[in-house]
Amino acid sequence: MPEKIISMKNIRKEFSGVPVLKDVDFNIYDGKIMALIGENGAGKSTLMKILTGVYAKTSGEIIMNGKEVNFTSTKDSQDNQIAIIHQELNLIQHLSISENIFLGREPITKRKNIKWSQLYAESKKWLDKLGLNEDPRELVKNVSVGKQQLVEIAKALSLNAKVIIMDEPTGALTVSETEKLFSVIKELKQQGHSIVYISHRLKEIFELCDDVTVLRDGELIGEKSIDELDEDKIIEMMVGRKLSDQYPRISFEAGNVVLEVKGLTNQFVKDVSFELHHGEILGIAGLMGAGRTELARTLYGIYTKNKGTILLNKKEIRLREPADALKQGIAYVSEDRKANGIVLGLSVRENITLASLKRYSGKVGNILKKKEEETTQKYMRSMSIKTSSSKQLLKYLSGGNQQKVSIAKNLDSNPKILILDEPTRGVDVGAKKEIYELINQFKQEGMSIIMISSEIPEILGMSDRILVMHEGKVMGTLNRDEATQEKIMSLAVGKEVG
Repeated sequence: MPEKIISMKNIRKEFSGVPVLKDVDFNIYDGKIMALIGENGAGKSTLMKILTGVYAKTSGEIIMNGKEVNFTSTKDSQDNQIAIIHQELNLIQHLSISENIFLGREPITKRKNIKWSQLYAESKKWLDKLGLNEDPRELVKNVSVGKQQLVEIAKALSLNAKVIIMDEPTGALTVSETEKLFSVIKELKQQGHSIVYISHRLKEIFELCDDVTVLRDGELIGEKSIDELDEDKIIEMMVGRKLSDQYPRISFEAGNVVLEVKGLTNQFVKDVSFELHHGEILGIAGLMGAGRTELARTLYGIYTKNKGTILLNKKEIRLREPADALKQGIAYVSEDRKANGIVLGLSVRENITLASLKRYSGKVGNILKKKEEETTQKYMRSMSIKTSSSKQLLKYLSGGNQQKVSIAKNLDSNPKILILDEPTRGVDVGAKKEIYELINQFKQEGMSIIMISSEIPEILGMSDRILVMHEGKVMGTLNRDEATQEKIMSLAVGKEVG
């Protein structure tokens, strides 16, 4: 049995007397990768914030290398060789790679001037260790998200971190960037680093991790070796029940053509043509950079078309801005809900009615709060949005509930066509199932849905037809009964399928 280098025992955390962690145990082993998983709101982030000195624990103890420790700040944990890489990268975009790696720890002269040559040389050493061939003087904003992830790891290594916590590290990475990150993680393990790996992607857990700790509703459900588990067992531990049908698709009979796109072309997409039927889910698959999101944003009026026509119920429409799309009954749920879908500092009610404020405005411009509240309560009930009240700030909701609010906001515009861009990104398996059931409900009500997803099983599980893109072009459209993972991937890399 490998040595425990950190043991968190009976950790309890309360906010205003409400427990969010209930006597949780958590272990980190020397030179091993520990998965920490659970649904949104399970307590994973809170536990890691206690370990890294962001939060003080209400009770319990942390034993590190056989001695009790108590971290009161992130500097405390860093001094004890613990580093965390957050899901939303903590880099300053207008500073260089080297300035980010050594921010606040720059080598300086007696006169407090930065020793730039030493800064670049030290940074290069860590970048080389990770196989990152970037100039340390390059601004962070000029490198890809995958490379920024490696910059964060370089920063952690420069802190002499023995324990590295990674929170959803592949969320915004391409396939090649993910493969590179995995090779780096495996190398770090071989070098004796201990890693805590937080992810909703179970395939990553099985590829990388040695052990798994599962939390549910602030409680420890269990710690097990990866060899004792399969995906079904993990899901059951996470949600407290079996998910017998992960993709609860309902049958579809093709209705009238609602949307017809002919030869759509701009700087992002090239000669795109397709049809969308009444009550249909049209899945759009493709690799990162294939033009899927750009196509969606063009159909929503964010990007303008240079050529081609868009027909809605056989009539040509012109979309110069999102307001035009909304008037035509087209709504778009962005892949990046925090940047483009919701406002974390506003309440649940304010977010849901944000896109339809005119309907809730009185004659003198006042907001009709009662009408707003009635609408919000309707969506909270019908979509099972878990919140203490409609006045709760959105930032306090789990990722799955934030996503439901983002969808509700768009539903309140009464769309005929709903474009869902990565609708379950960053959402746990239990909330995913709830979102799939909502999508089925919209379908039964006659809504036509375009669903973009990077997860091929999701595309295969929920779509009636699948359109596959490569470098801005449509490579092919597959009917549900002929679609396979292999065919989708062949089209996605630009290979014709016979």
